[in-house]
Amino acid sequence: MAADAVEAVAVADGRRAAPAPRRGEPMFPDGTGPAADPAGSHHERRIRSFQPRRSRVSPSQADALRRLWPTWGLDIDGLSRLDLDAFFGGLPVVLEIGFGMGEATAQMAAADPATGILACDVHTPGQGNLLGLADRNGLSNIRVANGDAIILLREMLAPGSLAGLRVYFPDPWPKKRHHKRRLIQPEFVALATTRLAPGALVHCATDWEPYAEQMLEVLSAEPTLENLYPGFAPRPDFRPLTKFEGQGLDKGHTVHDLLFRRRGA
Repeated sequence: MAADAVEAVAVADGRRAAPAPRRGEPMFPDGTGPAADPAGSHHERRIRSFQPRRSRVSPSQADALRRLWPTWGLDIDGLSRLDLDAFFGGLPVVLEIGFGMGEATAQMAAADPATGILACDVHTPGQGNLLGLADRNGLSNIRVANGDAIILLREMLAPGSLAGLRVYFPDPWPKKRHHKRRLIQPEFVALATTRLAPGALVHCATDWEPYAEQMLEVLSAEPTLENLYPGFAPRPDFRPLTKFEGQGLDKGHTVHDLLFRRRGA
């Protein structure tokens, strides 16, 4: 939802949305919510595939973050290994990178309560919205990670610890000079597959045709993965229609799904 729309909703409800913090100013100074840059990743000499989006949050999103972040939230600081068994009560865990406002994530969590979803994003309103959805719908199998997914994979997740990886409608960075910012690159896939258990499913989706072709090429070239289809996959029933997908379809775009499995016994 756009910032002005969020504010309009809040005002209609008799409250105003919390303004976005000034540069360098923490949104949650008492430490009860996500940090602005938990790993100090701007010091890394690496091109990132995302830009932090700490826009203003609605009162309900801010309330969800303050109440639920200490229990269900995780700042990706890169300082310690994450115990997924303890964090999810022993459930197999799928990592979802980029979840927008979290509606599709919440639907998948509700449909499969036996699987934990570690949902990673940098959009503060979306983080609050997903936590609120999880709380209202009793979805105890969702945890929200704030920060750089590459640091999460590289520093905080053990090899073979994930039951799956989902990347739905990542930023396509359509301009040629920005292609290096796309998430699905050989280096990223090589890292991510080391964190996948044998048989884990890698599921990507995009409505940007050139990026779909790149995804297919990169994933097909990774020797530890096998494509479950000759090329692109039909949309699986378990993936709900996302907001970004709907926007792409409205523009006449074709949505492509890719389903790959981690090789191994």
